[in-house]
Amino acid sequence: MATHIMSTDRKAYVITGPTSGIGRATSFEIARLGAVILVGRDREKLAAQQRAIEQQGGAAISVVCDLSDITSVRSAAANIIGLRLPIVGLLNNAGISSLSPQKSAQGWDLTFATNHLGPFALTEALVPHLPDGANVVFIASAVEDPERKPAKLLGMHGGRYISAEASGRGEWEQGGSRLPGADAYATSKQCILAAAFAFARETPRLHFNAVEPGITPGTGLGREANAVLRFLFGQVLTLFPPFREYRSTPERAARVITNVLTNESGESGVYYDEKGRPMPGSSRARDVKFQDRVVTETRSLLSANPG
Repeated sequence: MATHIMSTDRKAYVITGPTSGIGRATSFEIARLGAVILVGRDREKLAAQQRAIEQQGGAAISVVCDLSDITSVRSAAANIIGLRLPIVGLLNNAGISSLSPQKSAQGWDLTFATNHLGPFALTEALVPHLPDGANVVFIASAVEDPERKPAKLLGMHGGRYISAEASGRGEWEQGGSRLPGADAYATSKQCILAAAFAFARETPRLHFNAVEPGITPGTGLGREANAVLRFLFGQVLTLFPPFREYRSTPERAARVITNVLTNESGESGVYYDEKGRPMPGSSRARDVKFQDRVVTETRSLLSANPG
């Protein structure tokens, strides 16, 4: 539930995963422009971030939600709608990269549920309540593209989607990566990117875009990895080409994301890179038939779990 009732006429923005890394930095950026609805699973961290924003003169409210749990997502969406705030932006930022197979409350692969099913369900629940011209932004990842050079050098083979049901079971196309959790992460990010493109075509009154934030040390994605691995991939690796050109910081990524989330140009169905430039995404994610299949199968999977 929301921690208290906010009284404000300012524009409001919903941000998931706002207590660390890119999400935290973005919540401070957005708080300069409007009220922030902080959506996350840790009540104490949400309260601390809310206080930090309010101490800087901003307005914030917290809504507890575990994005991997569809029942929690639907409850959070109802709470957000019940706030009756003028929401003009939704940032689907929260994500995980689990090194070992884990299950959500519904028994789905935890990475796929957190990175795709949860943001998908939250977006679908809020879309009817967003005003014309509102912006919806998804944080994607270029590792979904098997031709992306840094991903190839790391031994990642892109998204390995079979179906929404198979992904929910933690099953991926053969020939994937040997890196633990890489197929689940790349597939979940490919699916949410494809869904963003499909939403842009389905609902032209709103603007749906995605952002690749770059290789960004200081995020919580690799929290399961040991300290040596986190240092290697987050700090050392990005000092060398071709990884160096994709290096960013939470603050830099936050500025790019904020520009997209508050863009009033009407652009929709655009995928932006870490510098805010349009980028193509994988051939599969760009394929309209694949986009529609992901959306149809995801809706079917979620409808079978009405929670």
